[in-house]
Amino acid sequence: MSYCCFGRSVVQRTRSTAPATGGIDEQLLRRVDHFSYNQLRSATDDFHSSNKIGRGGFGTVYKGIRKDGTEIAVKTLAAQSKQGAREFLTEINIISNVKHPNLVELIGCCIQGANRILVYEYVENKSLDKVLLDQRSTNIKLDWRKRSAICIGIARGLAFLHEELVPHIVHRDIKSSNILLDKDFNPKIGDFGLAKLFPDNITHISTRIAGTTGYLAPEYALGGQLTMKADVYSFGVLVLEIISGRSSSKTDWGGTGMLLLEWAWQLHEEGKLLELVDPELGEFPEEEVLRYMKVAFFCTQAAANRRPLMSQVIKMLGRNVRLNDKELMAPGFFQDGVASSSKKSIESSATSTSNQMSSVPVTITDVTSR
Repeated sequence: MSYCCFGRSVVQRTRSTAPATGGIDEQLLRRVDHFSYNQLRSATDDFHSSNKIGRGGFGTVYKGIRKDGTEIAVKTLAAQSKQGAREFLTEINIISNVKHPNLVELIGCCIQGANRILVYEYVENKSLDKVLLDQRSTNIKLDWRKRSAICIGIARGLAFLHEELVPHIVHRDIKSSNILLDKDFNPKIGDFGLAKLFPDNITHISTRIAGTTGYLAPEYALGGQLTMKADVYSFGVLVLEIISGRSSSKTDWGGTGMLLLEWAWQLHEEGKLLELVDPELGEFPEEEVLRYMKVAFFCTQAAANRRPLMSQVIKMLGRNVRLNDKELMAPGFFQDGVASSSKKSIESSATSTSNQMSSVPVTITDVTSR
């Protein structure tokens, strides 16, 4: 097979010259372009440490430059990682044909010898966690206009995965480090290694628990029963991170070992919710910021069937809506193997899976025009 350098193949693939796939389904690999290891090594200056832009559980991400000057992100799989190999194939299978402005685009892959590498579009402003949690070192200031646009962009990406694609896709690892920001600070959801396809005719998937502490929906962390509402919960936590500039993975907020979500809810009950807002934010519209935080609470309700769909979330974040927050109940928390808050609601959610995929009742999030 012959390839144009860092671009689409211009010569038909032939069986005799196809690269060794190491037992990987060749039908799957036909969905993406292929790069040679030498091409990627040249693009990243032999995977030089100065080009390292990220590191995950299954490998390292490097910045690369094609010969035509186009920048790319090169995600290498850690050697001998059987679990990583599964995520590698999942990522190709899930997003090879998925295109959306708020999703990172997979360009191609490299399967050569023991090497397993994914090639993505390069996103200039790197991951949201680096910008959000370390604004002073990055010299990037996220004002409210940028932060609100980031929230809405992520919501649109998730709504596309959950409601427009067939089969639907549950990401399972929505968090700030998996949100990348382009040159205009538009968010792009990345890292689909844990994602699951979700057919229309089922209410839940029983699966191994995967994800990140602080973002896990309690009913998923307790019973391993996955629905799209697990992503909605993670999104709610992420909104609080974006507004507060604080990490949800830490457990010392409020001075009593609380998760960020717990602390936020306590401030809400005390009528002090604006104290959560990032001091680096500067001036902001108080009413709008409060609405975003209340949307986060709706997304993190203890019972999965009380959380909105992502298409509803987009409307709830809009300027011309009013939330029926009188029906708002305490969020559900999961920490150190224990679920807290409304335990009854969590257990009810876990045993009533037929309702988990339903639209949230209008009495919970009554979205009405002003």
